[in-house]
Amino acid sequence: PVGLLLERSTDLIVAMLGILKAGGAYLPIDPIYPDERIKFILTDAEATVVVTHSNLSPRLVGLTTEQLLVDAPADEIVDAPQPSCLVTPTDAAYIIYTSGSTGTPKGCVIPHQQVVRLFDATAAWFEFGTDDVWTLFHSPAFDFSVWEIWGALLYGGRLVVVPHATSRNPEAFLDLLRAEKVTVLNQTPS
Repeated sequence: PVGLLLERSTDLIVAMLGILKAGGAYLPIDPIYPDERIKFILTDAEATVVVTHSNLSPRLVGLTTEQLLVDAPADEIVDAPQPSCLVTPTDAAYIIYTSGSTGTPKGCVIPHQQVVRLFDATAAWFEFGTDDVWTLFHSPAFDFSVWEIWGALLYGGRLVVVPHATSRNPEAFLDLLRAEKVTVLNQTPS
């Protein structure tokens, strides 16, 4: 597992793809979490690396986890060879932690085949395509983000990353939906 402590952004999506391409499973951690939850998740999942941004790096003080900063100066980025790994359908794609509302949070390991199954099972209902515009509205640490991110990428659509502040402002969110001509919107009932 590779920790992923980033705001919703293009960097988040690129980091997810990089982790998967290298054969890892991404472990999304919402920056709005309290420090103690962040540290618990990284320790419990035994993540040895976390991809983050320099402004979030102080949240990881006290951990031995290696940090890869997405905003590191170009001369600090190591040019590594392309990873050569084989990933099977049963390998972990990501790990999402439960809220812990009934006790200690638990990491749910989701294999690649379950992400594909989600879309295979619903393809006939929705008929998504390359003309669709999806939103990444939800936290990557919430399982609905899987539908938003991978739906857009698997169907060749466009993904609009909704900034956190916009997700909390209904008028700004509506303006974004109109401006981007969003065709696929996912919202929880609350």
